Amino acid sequence: MKVLLYQRGEKALSKSGIGRAMKHQVRALTEAGVPFTTDEKDYYDLVHINTVDLGARSMAVKAKKEGKKVVYHAHSTEEDFRNSFIFSNQLSPLFKMHIVSSYELGDYILTPTPYSKKILEGYGIDKPIQDISNGIDLDRFHYDEYKVQKFRKFFNLADDQKVIVSVGLYFERKGLPDFMEVARALPDYTFIWFGHTPLASVTSKVREAIKEKPDNVILPGYIKGDIIEGAYASADVFFFPSYEETEGIVVLEALASKCQTIVRDIGVYDPWLSHGKNCYKGNSIRDFVFLIRTFIKGELPSTVEGGYAVAEERSIEEIGKQLKDVYERVLKGDY
Repeated sequence: MKVLLYQRGEKALSKSGIGRAMKHQVRALTEAGVPFTTDEKDYYDLVHINTVDLGARSMAVKAKKEGKKVVYHAHSTEEDFRNSFIFSNQLSPLFKMHIVSSYELGDYILTPTPYSKKILEGYGIDKPIQDISNGIDLDRFHYDEYKVQKFRKFFNLADDQKVIVSVGLYFERKGLPDFMEVARALPDYTFIWFGHTPLASVTSKVREAIKEKPDNVILPGYIKGDIIEGAYASADVFFFPSYEETEGIVVLEALASKCQTIVRDIGVYDPWLSHGKNCYKGNSIRDFVFLIRTFIKGELPSTVEGGYAVAEERSIEEIGKQLKDVYERVLKGDY
């Protein structure tokens, strides 16, 4: 068995969840001892595709013509396309048609969570669908004092400064305007949002939120490596107010870092995230202000150990085993 991980466009996607998922697959297959290549010219038995661009679709069609099996990874839905950038809502019905026709080129479809699996089944896709997490590199997010100090020095943070972080593109769907309002209500704490999107492509609501951001919010843009990893390890709270996800790799990163995690109470986290057990969930700005303030005051117990257990179940090594099983069954026609 030899797998082709179709990686064309990976560099362009490196700042997105899909890009990180593609990197995780390389690690996962390596850990699981699955022979693979990223060179489309190499021999292979099965191709694993993560994107829905024209090149990816052509690769799927070519593979099927050659009698090769196709595993299509469904990272995107119409639901998480909406409320992202200018005209995304108007374009979303066309996007749905495009992704459905792409995914149906696969013999077998993977998607990150039970929630996204249910959405795809609701589209009427007549192919077997299985949910497998995008996974998380636990080693990368082990506590490292050097990274913590590098993060705090980069932002010139006092030792006793309370810090709340989030990570994501400047999408309305990600809840950035709500992040700003929560920060406005908690002026004694520092809020940092890592990530960036050109303002010309964002919605007016996001553009206005950035223009009117409170003084205790820092927008450093996209930062990778020691500083962001130090941020996860050092922050008092990871606050992710997104309205729609297919998994949320940044949530896994926070859980793996043992950073107290607070998310919006949305379907994607069912049943794997539980309020008060491995995270805290809210539905409104008032909820989030209460949860953050109360936790930082020491009036809510930490859920980080429960959160880390969730990350452990989704380790790169575990995902490698699950992918290997999928590939073997697909090649045998056992699905």
